[in-house]
Amino acid sequence: MNQKTQLTHAELLELKRWNTPSIYNGWEQITKHSINLDGFNIEPTTDYMPHMGPMIGYAITVVIEPGNKEHPKKNPNAWAQYREYVASIPGPKIVVVQDLDKPFLYGAFWGEVNSNAHTALGCVGTIIDGAIRDIDEMNNAGFKALARGACVGHSYSCPVHWNCEVEVFGRKIYPGQLIHADKHGFLVIPDEDQALLLDAVRFMDSNECKTLIPAARSSWDKPSPEVLKTLNKAAEAFSENVKNKFDGKGEW
Repeated sequence: MNQKTQLTHAELLELKRWNTPSIYNGWEQITKHSINLDGFNIEPTTDYMPHMGPMIGYAITVVIEPGNKEHPKKNPNAWAQYREYVASIPGPKIVVVQDLDKPFLYGAFWGEVNSNAHTALGCVGTIIDGAIRDIDEMNNAGFKALARGACVGHSYSCPVHWNCEVEVFGRKIYPGQLIHADKHGFLVIPDEDQALLLDAVRFMDSNECKTLIPAARSSWDKPSPEVLKTLNKAAEAFSENVKNKFDGKGEW
């Protein structure tokens, strides 16, 4: 993990106040990456703990293959070695898990025991392109999960590779990348975009609240021509603010 790119804990907590689409609205103004091909998941995922709200943290990565019974035999110490890796990285951490059995759900990596163990090691949640189980118990541990599905058994689930590139829900993720995630999906922030992210999110959220949102909310009992005029004027103001700040256009 590149420590130079990490935000402060206070900055991370402030970013956690917004939902992931709001983070995207700021990110798209500062990034040189493609705003439709890069960054967020391009396959559907399910947030099994939407009531927990967003989570934010730095990626730690692991690959599993629960349908392959040979893995536990090849490395009987895999769990201990993997936990040493998890413990060596400062938090907050999001565990990103690639399941090589995809599209099948042969076994869950996450359950009551594993979620509590990772919480103890400074992890706030997981993004797993595979299965979870013990969902109520994971809730009790305060461990958030975005997953492809749920299943009953763990089968031969164990760490196979870790601290490596993974691909989940159509998105490649590397160890140490900043991730923001909620019920909408997840956004992976490139290292070079982190420093400007918080200011951009603050601005874009404020811009909406000062232009388009009040224009729409003040339309009650007004005739349609007046509403349209107000909305169009607000959209122009929104775009002009974005242009002045970022030399960009924004959504509207």
